[in-house]
Amino acid sequence: PECEGFGKVVGIDENLVVPNKTLSVYEDAVMCWRGQVMSEWKREFIHAASTVNFPIHREYYRLTQEQKDLLWHGFNGFPGIDGFFEWVKSKSYNIQYRVMLARYRGKTTCPVCGGSRLKPEASYVKVSGKTIHDLVAMPVRDLAEWFKHIQLDDSERIVAKRLLEEINNRLSYLNEVGLGYLTLDRLSSSLSGGESQRINLATSLGSTLVGSIYILDEPSIGLHSRDTARLINVLRMLQKAGNTVVVVEHDEEIIRAADYLIDVGPEAGRKGGNIVYQGEVASLVSADNSYTTKYLTGVLKIPVPTSRRKWSNYIWVKGAAENNLKGIDVKFPLGVMTVVTGVSGSGKSTLVDDILFRALARHFGENVDAPGTFASLEGDLNLISGVEMVDQNPIGKSSRSNPATYLKAFDEIRSLYAQQQLSKQMGYNMGYFSFNSGGGRCEECKGEGTITIEMQFMADITLTCDACHGKRFAQSALDVLYRGKTISDILEMTVNQAIEFFSEEQRFNEKKIVNRLKPLQDVGLGYIKLGQSSSTLSGGENQRVKLAY
Repeated sequence: PECEGFGKVVGIDENLVVPNKTLSVYEDAVMCWRGQVMSEWKREFIHAASTVNFPIHREYYRLTQEQKDLLWHGFNGFPGIDGFFEWVKSKSYNIQYRVMLARYRGKTTCPVCGGSRLKPEASYVKVSGKTIHDLVAMPVRDLAEWFKHIQLDDSERIVAKRLLEEINNRLSYLNEVGLGYLTLDRLSSSLSGGESQRINLATSLGSTLVGSIYILDEPSIGLHSRDTARLINVLRMLQKAGNTVVVVEHDEEIIRAADYLIDVGPEAGRKGGNIVYQGEVASLVSADNSYTTKYLTGVLKIPVPTSRRKWSNYIWVKGAAENNLKGIDVKFPLGVMTVVTGVSGSGKSTLVDDILFRALARHFGENVDAPGTFASLEGDLNLISGVEMVDQNPIGKSSRSNPATYLKAFDEIRSLYAQQQLSKQMGYNMGYFSFNSGGGRCEECKGEGTITIEMQFMADITLTCDACHGKRFAQSALDVLYRGKTISDILEMTVNQAIEFFSEEQRFNEKKIVNRLKPLQDVGLGYIKLGQSSSTLSGGENQRVKLAY
C-alpha cells in the first residue's frame, strides 16, 4: 500500500546523500552532514559509533548492510540519517530547510516492501525456502536450474506436476531465445526492442500454433554472435512445427541460414523499392547490383583504421556492482571511440546506462533515475561539459513530431515561407505555418492530416482528412508558394530532395535549412521524409536522428 505496487517511492535518495562511496563517515561521506552547522550531527555519530563498534574509517561501499542500517536508522538514542531528515522536515517552515530537503529527494526503494512490490504477508508463503520475490529476482537461467532441483514431497509433487511442467517449459523457451540473463521482475519498459521481440517469440513457442505466419523485425538486435545460433534454432523450431517464418534482418548468420532470400534495394529512399534478388542464398552471388552480395562476398568491407588515436585522459568508474557486475573498476578514455562488448546479459547496459550515464548526468545536475550501485566516479570530469544518452526511444510523443521539427529545420522553413510576398501582404508570421497551433493549419484535423474514428470495441480507424486531403494546412497557407512549392510539398520531400532543392539558392535562409538537414544525410537518413511522423521511425532511425541533432 505504501508504493502501490511500484516498488519505488519518492523519498531521501541514498545516492544523493552519499555521492562518493569511497569516502568513510569520518571523511565526510554523508553530504548532508557537511558544513559548520550540520557537521554537529557527524560529530555526535562518531562519538556514539564506538558503542556499537561502527567502523567510522571504513569506506561506505565496504560497509555491511547491518552497518548501513545503523548509520541510516540510528542506534542507542542517536537518530541516524533518517532521523536527521525528520528533523529537517520539522523545520520546513524555513525556506533553507525546504531547499535542503528537495536537494536530497529522489526515487528510492520502498521502505515497507523493500522493492518487492508486495505486502509483507506475501513473503510468509515460501516454496522450498524461497518467497515469490526471491524467485522473480533470479535470472531466468538460474531460476530454471532451481526449478529442476526443487525439493518437494510426494504429495506436493502430485499437486504441482502440471504447474512445474508449464513453468519449466516457459523458462526453457526464454533460455532458448537467449534471454537467460533477464529476471522476471524486470520492467518491460527497460527492455530493448530485440528483447521484447524475443519474449514474444518465446510465447509463440509455448502456444504450439501451426499453420501460422510469424513475422519478425530484426530479432537479433542486441544479441551477441554467440547467441545468434540459438535464435536461428528457435526460428527453425517454429518452422518445423508447421509454420512460416518471415524475418527482416541484417545479420549475416541469419541471412545465410535462410531457405529463401528476398533482397530489396538497391539503395534507400527513391533509389530503393526494387527486388534486387530473390531465391536461394547460394545463388545470391549472381546479383551484381546487390550491396548484400558485395558485403557477403567481401567485395565491400567496412574499413578498419590502420592507426589508433592515443589517449591520456579518462573517466574512472570504481566499484560497479549493480545486477551481475562484480565490483569492477572501469576506465573510459576521453577523446576516442570506446566500444563496450560482451555476450548478452554480461552487464554492458548496466555498466554504461545504469551507472556511467546516470552518474555523469547527476554530476551535471540533471534529474535522472538513481544510478546503479558503484563506489565512485573519478578522473578528468573537468574536461567534459555534459552527457547525452542517444537511445532508440521515439524522438517525440506527439504524432505531429517529425525529423524536421526535432532538428529545428522546420522553424527555418516556416521563417522562409513567412518572408514570401503573399505572407507579408496577408500578415502571416512563422506561427501561421505551424501545424501545432491555430492559424494556417487545417482546423478539421488540427494539423494531423488524418481523422481518427473511435470504434469502441474494435480497432480505431484512421482516415485522410476530407478538408485538407492530408496536407495538414488550410488553403490560405497553401496559397503561399516558394519556387512553386507549398509548405506541404516541402514536408513530402525526402531529406536528400530537400537538400538538393534548397541548395539551388545560396541565400542566408536556404543555407540555414541545408545546414540543419545535412546531419541527417550524414547518418544515412537521406531517404526519410521531412514530415514523416516520428511514430513511424524504427528504433535505429530514431537513434540516428538524435545523433544528427
